[in-house]
Amino acid sequence: MAEPAVIKFNSFKEFYPYYLSEHTNRMCRIMHFVGTSIVVLLIAATVMTRYLGFLWLIPLAGYGFAWIGHFVFEHNRPATFKYPFYSLAGDWVMYVQLLTRRIHFDSSRDVR
Repeated sequence: MAEPAVIKFNSFKEFYPYYLSEHTNRMCRIMHFVGTSIVVLLIAATVMTRYLGFLWLIPLAGYGFAWIGHFVFEHNRPATFKYPFYSLAGDWVMYVQLLTRRIHFDSSRDVR
């Protein structure tokens, strides 16, 4: 199976609608949200305890939950493989938008 071509994005604003289109499955969004929430807790725990051992868990939690969401529920390849920096930013924007209910776990409820 041929790998799809990489699309050239000139800005994050151009990229983000594509990012959301790769995250339409409810469980995929939930997995991203859980993983990012754990990352926030790990950062807080590191700051509060000054124990740096928590830091190695950050990529495991962040990427682990997201990749399960993609491979098991969304059935696509994570955008981070092609667009690592935009994807990282997209994850945080999506997290905040889910938290503030600007977008929803059920993507069919998102305002387009």
